[in-house]
Amino acid sequence: MKVLAINGSPLKDKGNTARILQPFLDGLSDGGVGVELLYTRDLQILPCLEDFQCWLKTPGHCAQQDDMQMVHVKLRAADVWVFATPVFVWGAPGPLKNLMDRMLPLIEPFITLQSGHCSHPIREGTPRAKVVLVSTCGFWEMDNFDPLLEQMRTLCRVIGLDFAGALLRPHAPGFSTMLEMGAPVRDVLQAAHNAGRELATTGSILTATMAAVSRPVLARDDYLHFANQRFRQEVDTFAKAAV
Repeated sequence: MKVLAINGSPLKDKGNTARILQPFLDGLSDGGVGVELLYTRDLQILPCLEDFQCWLKTPGHCAQQDDMQMVHVKLRAADVWVFATPVFVWGAPGPLKNLMDRMLPLIEPFITLQSGHCSHPIREGTPRAKVVLVSTCGFWEMDNFDPLLEQMRTLCRVIGLDFAGALLRPHAPGFSTMLEMGAPVRDVLQAAHNAGRELATTGSILTATMAAVSRPVLARDDYLHFANQRFRQEVDTFAKAAV
């Protein structure tokens, strides 16, 4: 099994998303799986031009010459695709969405019916990969992940991929602060590691393991107080510096 992970966080390995992604990838590696990690911030990927040349003129190949050419090769060689991202306005950051839009050459232009629903068949040479979402959010409630989750599930349904699950970490800034303070929250990281090992060894992730990654680490009112106090301090610091 080969895994390609794409981290869409602008903060790369310093962000909250990486805190969950890295132990997950470590678990995959410990399970004997080869893992490659890309950061969208390191890639030059232009927006899709919607000219459909990749379907009509040069089937399977985009006319734009940028890093997406390399990403296509890596996607076609991987058995598992991991999309890691913070929630930006209830969706993925622009660079990751550009990358996903540019995946069009991996599918055929023809429309078929799959279970009574319009779909695009996968182009020959594209694996029917498993897809995993790793995401973090600044809000407390789990439903803030719903739009992103639905997008990933729809991607898999329309082109015939296997959605293997999601590791979702709500109120991520509070979790990261508690982790740095030595609070008893490292079980969340262990759950992310377990998820990777489960996928590597069994081909799936237990529902209970995914729930352990998402467990509340502090009450909502406490998180609101913490987050607002932190932002108030930051606002005041910048205001004083501007005087």
